[in-house]
Formats: sequence, C-alpha cells, structure tokens
Amino acid sequence: MPSNWDALNGRIVACRRCPRLVEHCRRVAAERRAAYRDQRYWGRPVPNFGDPAARLLIVGLAPAAHGANRTGRMFTGDRSGEWLYRALHRAGFANRPESLAADDGLALQDAAITAACHCAPPDNKPLPAETQACREWLAGTLELLPVRVIVGLGAIAWRAALLESRARNWLEGRSLPKFGHAAEAQLVGGRTLLGSYHPSQQNTFTGRLTEPMFDAVFARARRLLAGERD
Repeated sequence: MPSNWDALNGRIVACRRCPRLVEHCRRVAAERRAAYRDQRYWGRPVPNFGDPAARLLIVGLAPAAHGANRTGRMFTGDRSGEWLYRALHRAGFANRPESLAADDGLALQDAAITAACHCAPPDNKPLPAETQACREWLAGTLELLPVRVIVGLGAIAWRAALLESRARNWLEGRSLPKFGHAAEAQLVGGRTLLGSYHPSQQNTFTGRLTEPMFDAVFARARRLLAGERD
C-alpha cells in the first residue's frame, strides 16, 4: 500500500485540470530540445520530492520545460536546480550537491520541494487560475509534513505559501507580508516563512542572486529548525 506521501504524489501526477498546461507539457515532450533528442521526457505534472517527514518545505514556481518536465523530478536538469541542490548540500539538507536524473541516488534530509504550479507553463508564467488549481497540492503537502520553515523561491511562491498559510489560520493580520530576498514572515505555531530570489538564470547571471546570498537563506532555515530565533 502506498504511503500518504506517495499517494499525494500519484494524485499530482494524474492531474489534468489545466488543458493549456497539459498540452504544453506534452508538446515540449514530443518536440524535445536538440541536446536531449535521445531522451524520453516526463511530460506530466511533476510530483513533490524529498523527505516525507521534512520540517523544511521549499516552494518553487513551476517545472522548467526542459528541466523537471524532462526528468520528472523537481529542479532537476537545469541551472536553477544546480544552484538549489548545491545550497541544500552545503546546508546539510541533501546527501550530494547535484541532481542529474530521478534515479541518481540524491536524497533530501529533513527537506522537501514542491511548487506553486506542478506543470511546466509556457514562458515560465502560469496563469493565476492555474496556480489556483494547484493550491490543493500545496495544501495536501502542508497537511502531511511537520513543517516548521517554508522557503518561497520568488514572489509567486511566496504569495502561494502565504495564501495557504492564511487558509490554515497560520497567518495573523489582514495584509500579506511583502516579498524580498531574506524576508521573514512569522507564522502561527512557531513556523517561519523565508523569502529568496529564485535561482533562475535571470537572477544568477546578473548577480541579483549570488551563492552566498542563497546559502544565507538555508543557513537561516537550519538555525530556525534548531530553535534559534535571533
């Protein structure tokens, strides 16, 4: 019998709620990029990845068309993933610093990765209705995990985490805390939401996000999990 974590992932993969995204994922998987012409693409919603008992939850934006939509694992097969897994390894949340394929032996410890949108969207921009349709999967993920720290990678992921926190009565006050790199929002029950610029090439190539800046977010997450608030 599958675990609750595996069952949730199975439901995510089977989701067909957004026809635009379903068609885009299938089309990209059929056409493929020249460099990956000999590979079989995943071409479906990408499931959560990580420790099913994680206290740290990382929320991304959406799978990359030739990254996770190709490999079937979150942040695997693109430059953003290279940054993320190096940072997680340095912070002690991953057993290795790179993610090459879904069967490469990478494992996360006390950390899991999800997304505001589980399908690769055209131009990396999901529509508001599409992220809304995916909220059930974020809600289900938070229902299963003993989350103490959430890291939102980018403004859309930050907002998705805040809206779901509000729905769970984890967020006090009427206004949503403002996104920014290294921003912090205190949630009910001793939980914390941390913000980070997304490790996209747009941010990393321009120097808007550096590896020390990114590492600092996960070092802060590690301290919060250890009970250090200041």
